[in-house]
Amino acid sequence: MPIPDDVTGEEIDADVRQELLSLPKGLAEDVSRNLVMVARLIDEDPEGAYAYSKIALRLASRVAAVREAAGFAAYANQKYSEALAEFRAARRMTGNVDLWPVMADCERGLGRPEKALDMAGAPEVHKLDKAGQVEMRLVAAGARRDMGQLDAAIVTLQSPELASNSVQPWTARLRYAYADALLAAGREDEAREWFAKAVESDKDGSTDASDRLAELDGVEFVDALVEDDDEVEVEVATEAEAEDEIETDIEVETEDDDEDDDDFDIVEAEQTKPVVEADDDDDAPRG
Repeated sequence: MPIPDDVTGEEIDADVRQELLSLPKGLAEDVSRNLVMVARLIDEDPEGAYAYSKIALRLASRVAAVREAAGFAAYANQKYSEALAEFRAARRMTGNVDLWPVMADCERGLGRPEKALDMAGAPEVHKLDKAGQVEMRLVAAGARRDMGQLDAAIVTLQSPELASNSVQPWTARLRYAYADALLAAGREDEAREWFAKAVESDKDGSTDASDRLAELDGVEFVDALVEDDDEVEVEVATEAEAEDEIETDIEVETEDDDEDDDDFDIVEAEQTKPVVEADDDDDAPRG
């Protein structure tokens, strides 16, 4: 697949660049440029990101960073079995536990929430940093909801991180998940409160908390484009009706003209009818 000229490969993280030093220089450059494309497209064009990840994987399947990128590209395309395999491979290469939460979420995607809950209670979770532990909590709550355990999902999300007033990178998502679980459990007033808190902490718009809050408040957004389409349809219908009226008028006028022509033919026939003149001899008295 073509790669834009402005992508040099130098855009990747220093840690990944360090991993690629084990490759020949030209190959390392090709791999790094494909990894840059994966990172660039994964949110807006997951299929494109996946295609670039497969190229990088073909070029350097023994590089952990490549396996991890391929895993995230597959995950973005809901190819959970493939993603899980790539994450496991990357973990074997590095011994790192950072991928543990997303691996558990792949289990959810494969319809195995019980397995995700088992992973949430594994010793690996204690090795995660704070962000990883919050992510693991979100996955565990999702697994509870998959199993229909709404109250348990709510309790799972109740944590010091949720109660904290400080805003961290995970705060908006954690508050959003809590609000959504409350709403699913029918606790609408509490849900509204936490959606509002999610909006306060969501500075980069990573969630649709503002839209959910508006829905609860009964606010409806009107799509201007839809209105324009309706107006166009009305205008088209009006023009069609006008054309029908014109055609009807023409037909009526034509019928009238035909009637006038018939009257004219009758008059003309009467005017051209031969006149019999009286014979003077026949009219004279006979003696």
